[in-house]
Amino acid sequence: MKLTWLGHSAFRIETAKAKILVDPFFTHNPGFAGLDLKEASSGVTHILLTHGHGDHVGDTIAIAKETGATVLANADLAAWLGSKGVEKIEMGNTGGTIGFDGFTATFTNALHSSAQIDENGVSHSLGSANGLMLHFDDEASILHMGDTDIFGDMALINELHQPDIGLVPIGDRFTMGGAVAALACQRFFNFKTALPCHYGSFGIIDQTPEKFVAGMDGSKTSVETPKPGVALSL
Repeated sequence: MKLTWLGHSAFRIETAKAKILVDPFFTHNPGFAGLDLKEASSGVTHILLTHGHGDHVGDTIAIAKETGATVLANADLAAWLGSKGVEKIEMGNTGGTIGFDGFTATFTNALHSSAQIDENGVSHSLGSANGLMLHFDDEASILHMGDTDIFGDMALINELHQPDIGLVPIGDRFTMGGAVAALACQRFFNFKTALPCHYGSFGIIDQTPEKFVAGMDGSKTSVETPKPGVALSL
């Protein structure tokens, strides 16, 4: 498996059977600056969305139309994407699992909101915010937490799914900060590897992973902080 952070909360996951983008926010993403959108979306088979905010939906509509990728989202967000011309959609909701060739995706809880603001400044609710639990055939399992604060039922997510890799928001202001994110990982999960995200992009959130790295000191979990666009083999 190859896992590539593409700035903010966007990731590319490549396995033998799938090429997946999670929350592909590229255009106007300072964390993606200097990277190539066509390269990031090349050959993509699936786009998975944690929630409906613009910095997570990002370039989904354009990439889906260009590549024919299947888009997975909560039911409300999926319906909205369909109204925008996205044709291949799989919808679900919290607790549900959807099977694809080579992997499954389960919508987990996250403490956050989910909406889009239209051209008239009107906010439209787009269902719940979620994390995404990905189980692959013969590969490590991945939990993308989405945007969230810490919550006690993270322990249940770990009990049910035992994720190997955690993609953890740490930027503060809109999600938990680095110290709290480290507490979540150490108290509730047994990750083999954790990658922080949702930082280093917009100026009003934390710019470095230092608080998270410090909070994970002494943990059995390996912490990886790659530069955007640098693939990790896991």
